[in-house]
Amino acid sequence: MSRFKTVAIVGVGLIGGSIGLAVRDRKLAAAVVGIGRTAPKLKKAKDLGAITETSLTIEEGAEKADIVIVCTPVSDIAGHILQAAAAAPSTALLTDAGSTKRKIIADVEAAIGADKHFVGSHPLAGSEKTGAEHARADLFNGRVVVVTPTRRTSNGDMQAVADFWSGLGASVLIMTPDAHDRALASTSHLPHLVASAVAAKTAQVDLPVTAGGWRDVTRIAAGDPELWTQILLENREHVLKSLAGFEKTVAAFRTALERGDKRRLNQLLTEGKQVRDAVGN
Repeated sequence: MSRFKTVAIVGVGLIGGSIGLAVRDRKLAAAVVGIGRTAPKLKKAKDLGAITETSLTIEEGAEKADIVIVCTPVSDIAGHILQAAAAAPSTALLTDAGSTKRKIIADVEAAIGADKHFVGSHPLAGSEKTGAEHARADLFNGRVVVVTPTRRTSNGDMQAVADFWSGLGASVLIMTPDAHDRALASTSHLPHLVASAVAAKTAQVDLPVTAGGWRDVTRIAAGDPELWTQILLENREHVLKSLAGFEKTVAAFRTALERGDKRRLNQLLTEGKQVRDAVGN
């Protein structure tokens, strides 16, 4: 299990705050520096025990870091990684928690020095909730974190980032950035789009009779719209392909209903149940 003198976290919200809590709970670092834009939010994260120090600038917060984890919105991550790389010690490990990977990594690798140690990653442990007040030390226990090396990534850096997430209790999966984005389009980004569509098309007059099914399907639609706008646009190529496949499946349901085809409708529902049952709780 990797241990560090100083861990720096850029963006101390749900994910960043949970990283800090997990690092401190597992005694993986002597200091955890929280880097953010507003002092009150950083103070709240410190009061909650997620961080031990605060900084309003990446340059100051990363200058002594052994590892920097950037947990900001996807459109900001590449720039923040490059800022951290310029300020941190040359030996520092750099990673992120972005929900998309291909563009972020391409932008970073186009500008970062060859002597820097950046490896992309994505913890699949998010929530519709935001803010350090929702952070948990056990958020990553048994959850998957995808680590996304490229041809430029050394095996040592890849392993170090994987060890960091394993140290927080996660199960690490290695994928290329493009494979990650293609898979997450189907398993995360499309579901959010569909959940939002289901919620948006529901008439206000019908809301008093929403029950478990509607609430389960639409829970993630409560996520931050600005954050999800960025995610969907950054990964729009793969999301559009997943959406096309989804539309074909919906069309098959529509045809079965229009024709009153009980056998086909049952088949489609059975296929969906088998896939869902294979995942478990």
